[in-house]
Amino acid sequence: MIEELSAIEWDASRSSFTHNLDARVKLILVLLMIVLVVSYPLSWGVIYIAVPFGLIIAGLWALSTLPVKTYLTRFLMTLPFGFFIIFFQIFFKNSHYQTATEVPLPFPFFPIYYESVEFASLLFIKFLLCISAILLLSSTTPVQELLNAGRRLGLPSVMALSLGMMIRYLFLFATMFTQIHHSLQGRNFDPWAKNLPYRYRIRTLGYAMGVLFLRAYEQGERTYSAMLCRGYGSHALDHLQKKPLNCIDKIVLSSLGMVMPALAAASYLIHG
Repeated sequence: MIEELSAIEWDASRSSFTHNLDARVKLILVLLMIVLVVSYPLSWGVIYIAVPFGLIIAGLWALSTLPVKTYLTRFLMTLPFGFFIIFFQIFFKNSHYQTATEVPLPFPFFPIYYESVEFASLLFIKFLLCISAILLLSSTTPVQELLNAGRRLGLPSVMALSLGMMIRYLFLFATMFTQIHHSLQGRNFDPWAKNLPYRYRIRTLGYAMGVLFLRAYEQGERTYSAMLCRGYGSHALDHLQKKPLNCIDKIVLSSLGMVMPALAAASYLIHG
């Protein structure tokens, strides 16, 4: 997980059609897609927007020249966060349905309901689309460009500054964690080694976590002092340089910005 942070930022710094699109365009389109998917009623009509939306994501991913394996790896990393919430839906009666029909099982330890399985399937389709859109955005747009795009779209400078500092410290924390991990490996310490006493392993890990906390605290003090000396404050992003959209950005934003709502509206009117 720690190494994947650097890999995401490395992939986002590449050059391709999708990478070169303005961050504001990608941010607006991803947010628009998420709003359309989440707000669509829980019915099988969502399939009729899932297919074209999925093709849009797949096309932009193909234009980014990133391997499909990268998408699958990152999707599998995020899958547990939503899958278990969706999976446990099948064991409870769903309030969205008036009936609750049990699925006949050879070993019915827990009752499973047809309606709840349908509800969980629809939730998974929405989850798949939203996560895929976020993965496309994060894999093709550097973090600093996202913050600048949010600022140009009206995000308050205090929020942009706070998010930027949090993300920078996230990478710094990852570097510190990697250094401590390599240091423990160089001393042949394995927290899972059963030949070492349990209390010794817990105490060593406690010392490592304490060192990590102290180093992060000291680094924060040094960074804060350096920022004050350079006049850095909450007003740092107040006067961001204007960046007009080029012709390709306008075409992509206008075309997809009209096509996606039209598909969602047509699907809702025809299939409900």
